[in-house]
Amino acid sequence: MNQWHRLSSRIIWVDLAISILSILPAVLAIWLFDVDSSQGQIWPLIGLAVFGVAGAYFDALRWAFTRFRITPSHVELKTGIVFRQHRSIKRDRIRSVDVETKLRHRVARMRVVTIGAGQQAAAGESALALDALSAEDAQELQHALLDEANDEVELGGQNGQLSHGDEPLRVFARFEPSWVIYNIFNIWAYVFALGLGWGAIWLLSTVGIDLYGFAVGLLDWDSIGWAGTALIVLAGAGIFGAFGLAVTYFLENWNFELARVRGRDGTMLRTRKGLLTTREVNRAENRFRGAQISQPVLWRWMGTTDTSVLTTGLDVYSMNEPAAILPRGPLRRATEVAGQVLGDPHNPFHTELAAHPRAALRRRLWWATGLAALLVAVLFWLAHTGVLPDEAIWAVGAFWPVAILAAVVAYRALGHTITDRYVITRSGLFSRATTVLQRSAVSTIVIRESVLQRRLGLQTVSTMTAAGHGGYDTPDISRDESLQFAVQAAPGLLDPFLVPTELVPTEIVDTTRET
Repeated sequence: MNQWHRLSSRIIWVDLAISILSILPAVLAIWLFDVDSSQGQIWPLIGLAVFGVAGAYFDALRWAFTRFRITPSHVELKTGIVFRQHRSIKRDRIRSVDVETKLRHRVARMRVVTIGAGQQAAAGESALALDALSAEDAQELQHALLDEANDEVELGGQNGQLSHGDEPLRVFARFEPSWVIYNIFNIWAYVFALGLGWGAIWLLSTVGIDLYGFAVGLLDWDSIGWAGTALIVLAGAGIFGAFGLAVTYFLENWNFELARVRGRDGTMLRTRKGLLTTREVNRAENRFRGAQISQPVLWRWMGTTDTSVLTTGLDVYSMNEPAAILPRGPLRRATEVAGQVLGDPHNPFHTELAAHPRAALRRRLWWATGLAALLVAVLFWLAHTGVLPDEAIWAVGAFWPVAILAAVVAYRALGHTITDRYVITRSGLFSRATTVLQRSAVSTIVIRESVLQRRLGLQTVSTMTAAGHGGYDTPDISRDESLQFAVQAAPGLLDPFLVPTELVPTEIVDTTRET
């Protein structure tokens, strides 16, 4: 298929429907609720209408000026109204072909196909997106680009046949409704409640309903007092926000499936999920370099865990989190699935980690005490200048014990070891992350120490790689052990720099190996 093609013409009808729906609230407010169009409360609805119509108009222009074609060697895209862009990706460089279906696309049986070649992680560029194709064309295109047996791509087919790549070789996990409990305890619950509550107050005010006044009139707030009022508001917002996060969990993860499927260069790890907006992510397993599980500090007592893979060719900073392979869930299940994905007979996440020296704890205690002393100095200055009352200095009495506790928690999170295949390290206060990285994937070793670390006999060893976030620290290893750990982490990498002597240099070692 060497000729140029347009995106699906169904997007025009979708844009027309969006334009009508964006105008509808303002029309209903004026006709049914007799809202005066000259009053200020109608202007937000008019703004919504203008925003919807303008968005649909520019989307229609994008469709008119966009062309793409699939050749045996390249995927090409031409787009742009004022500034034209011609982008191309070699088919043998394609690392992922993801399919996403938003609600407006699902109604019109369309799909968004995102083709990535790893360029977004390296150069900050977005992947090549075709928004949108018909469901049949999107499926055919995905199968063709991920299967090296297909050199030519013919779009417009209606047979609906599924290629062998759709049949999973192994299913690792499916949707778990009980995991909703791990997703509702989050600070975002209050953000969700605040945003939705403000939106409801504003929207109802346009039709003359005072939701805020109704809530204020429910209780005698004067008799409750400010403390009771704050408690009721926090509890109400937390419950409302948790309910919203629960709904979000079901909408985002409905029909979730993590499976291994056949791909162009071996096998792929495929994630499918979503109710109103569905998304499919395919990751080539031959590009995996390890895995990571992390536990948020506030919900560690529940075993709440995030699970992701370390791989090249994916943007780890994307809001879509393409490296995440499971929804937030229990620790036991996360370690089990992550170990199965890595495919080792012995799950590396079950490996016992070596403890760090007591000097690492002393370093954190020094930091906690230093921060408390700095806070005392700041509060004393603010009290002396009259900005704060003198009693504010006593806030340090609450801060210092919390800082000491955080130092102990951070120390207990430390751990590391090396197996035949992996470097395993664990650290973190706010998010305790256990990282399993292939030793063969380590391209650079960095050994560094601060002034305080030097006095305590500690060093931090960083293993750098092309996958994931690019580097993973093992902080506060004993100076006597750090060089041995670095040598074992990347076999052969430091051999040219080692000398047969008992003296271990303390300078930073920074070397790069071709991968």
